Amino acid sequence: METVLIEGREATVKDVVLVARYGAAAELSTDAVARMENTREVVDRCVQDELIRYGITTGFGKFCDVVISQESNATLQRNLIMSHAVGVGDPLPDEVVRAMMFLRANALAVGHSGARPSTVQALVDLLNSGVIPVVPEKGSLGASGDLAPLSHMALALCGMGECRYRGRTMPSAEALKLAGLAAVSLAAKEGLALINGTQCMTAIGTLAAFDAWKLARSADVIASITMQALKGIIDAYDPRVHEARGQYGQIECAANLRSLLENSGLTTRQGEDRVQDAYALRCVPQIHGASRDAIGYVYDILSREINAVTDNPLIFLNPEDPSGGDIISGGNFHGQPVALAMDFLGIAAAEFASVSERRIERLVNPALSNGLPAFLVKDGGLNSGFMIMQYTAASLVSENKVLAHPASVDSIPSSANQEDHVSMGTIAARKARQILENARTVLALELLTACQAIDLLDASEGLSPPTQAAYRVLRSAVPMVEVDRIMYPDIASATALVADGAILRAAEQVLDGTEG
Repeated sequence: METVLIEGREATVKDVVLVARYGAAAELSTDAVARMENTREVVDRCVQDELIRYGITTGFGKFCDVVISQESNATLQRNLIMSHAVGVGDPLPDEVVRAMMFLRANALAVGHSGARPSTVQALVDLLNSGVIPVVPEKGSLGASGDLAPLSHMALALCGMGECRYRGRTMPSAEALKLAGLAAVSLAAKEGLALINGTQCMTAIGTLAAFDAWKLARSADVIASITMQALKGIIDAYDPRVHEARGQYGQIECAANLRSLLENSGLTTRQGEDRVQDAYALRCVPQIHGASRDAIGYVYDILSREINAVTDNPLIFLNPEDPSGGDIISGGNFHGQPVALAMDFLGIAAAEFASVSERRIERLVNPALSNGLPAFLVKDGGLNSGFMIMQYTAASLVSENKVLAHPASVDSIPSSANQEDHVSMGTIAARKARQILENARTVLALELLTACQAIDLLDASEGLSPPTQAAYRVLRSAVPMVEVDRIMYPDIASATALVADGAILRAAEQVLDGTEG
């Protein structure tokens, strides 16, 4: 797999996913090392000359007026990491922690944080070695950044706390030794540079945004199978309708649906069986398309935040005085941009599930299903069939309604009211991730239900080529339900096929002409 270069300004969502999820190696660029060396000289000068600069020769937060001696600075950095590592709850997934490490190294590589290149290289080495700090998921207010989660990451770099290595959880010192790495002794400013930032919320959010875009396209594929099972009216996706409104996501979604349904023998035209469909079919472009637009907005925010400098204070070199520089205390650690985006992403993902559940209801309800057997089963009464599939989908949709309440509208002061407005961005990101998981499951339930309807119609050969390919992928793992059976394994299999993109790939390979 390709090596991802850490340059500070060029990282993409794809880079984060490659490193975090697929194990790509990371490498510091030579330009980044040079920039870090230059700003490090400014930090060293402040310490040597005993200049009073926040976070370099002073305490933190409310203790910003307490001056720290040169002799005590190493202790200050160590104490900062230890005292701030107060996370609680279950550990974050490994891929999220790997994303955090990559993002933090990338932020420091910009060269405004004053960290030594050797410390950033040690973080990259930790990432590449497969040593994964144990980071509890709860405890961040999202300003001043993700202090608690990033402190747990920094603990491991310093040989403290716990890590996962080769499938085992162990003390960090043991993991470092097994991996052939040495613990880092932090110098002035480095503790703050490591933990003052938005990399936890951004890590969760970047992976979630990537998954959301895949889910958006998968939702189109699955809705297209339902459209055919219910003999939906294709006229509603006419390009003229959507161009008349001008919403980009809607236009793109309608075009995708037309491609997915081309050459179907199961769709109908306006007036053939009925004049118009219910909204869950007719308004798929409007609903899915709006969520597509929301995901696009989130991508833009995160693409900037991935390359953002989010610690404090920041160091800016003075071209007229190479030996000096400006040290400015600001607030880039505040997670508000990401918090709002994560709340939006959660709402957008919840809508995929909400309309999917309505399509499931239309498939199983004989009053709405255009002639399909009640609850999609033979010998109804003796067999319950897909009755409770809709029940489970409704449960997840209702849970999403609770989770979609925005976290970013909340704030609570901390640090003796020095930090008097916070973003709750990491809570928003965690909620968005959970909503996505629920939405993925609901869409998997719809996939199972729609394919069952197709089989009861004995109509799989009438499916459009892309959706027929998706149908066959599901049927390779989950057979039709002839009589009642235990179905939670079917749900797990279908959800896995949606999650890893197998359903989407099957359909898109037909569209791209690359199938087989």
